[in-house]
Amino acid sequence: MLAWLSNRVLGQYDVLVGEEVSDDEDVITYVGPNVVALEQRHGFDPSQFRLWLALHETTHRAQFTGVPWLRTTFLGLIGEVLGVVPSGAKSVLAGLTRAMTEVVGGRNPLSEHGLVGLIASQEQLDALARLSALMSVLEGHGEVVMDVAARELVPDAERFHEVLRSRREDTGAPSKLLAQVLGIEAKMRQYAEGEHFVRTLRDAGGPGLVRELFDAPASMPSLLELREPERWLARAAGSLTS
Repeated sequence: MLAWLSNRVLGQYDVLVGEEVSDDEDVITYVGPNVVALEQRHGFDPSQFRLWLALHETTHRAQFTGVPWLRTTFLGLIGEVLGVVPSGAKSVLAGLTRAMTEVVGGRNPLSEHGLVGLIASQEQLDALARLSALMSVLEGHGEVVMDVAARELVPDAERFHEVLRSRREDTGAPSKLLAQVLGIEAKMRQYAEGEHFVRTLRDAGGPGLVRELFDAPASMPSLLELREPERWLARAAGSLTS
């Protein structure tokens, strides 16, 4: 499982936690063998491709170091997810009941949170939904900033984007099932849903409207608003006129 997961990662911004840890100590990591393998497989120019990846990861660093409330909100949601301990068989039974309801309704019970969603409490599911919406915005914003910044810096950026998008979507049946169970498929969906949301806001009101997302935690979309950006736009318009 770890071997399979390790092949999917190119770069990662890690938010370090602890009483004596500051945001200046957060770490950006790149998985060299995976980066080199993609460059060789697709004939990428290494200097361009690595700069392009760095634009995405350093955008995450700018998000967490430049938005005063983001770090505490992010860690708070993780704390909510981990803080409510499922009560053994009772929680598992409740999760299986929810899963059966989803199946009867023609929905995939693994689609949102993977196996974790089957044993999580309702409080954890609510926190997971808010965390997923937040992470989708951060990933989508990273994708958009990466592409905008790369227009003059990385001539091959559009090709890189298409290859990585196909890479996320191109999985066989066994890998797809494993990705669903582990919640990786939901993580991959964050890139597409977040990018669509941020681009919709940018088209509607330019970079200034996108910046409003980072005004306060309440400015972030719900999961429903993320998937239907017009709902967030209506809420934002209402707050401006009230």
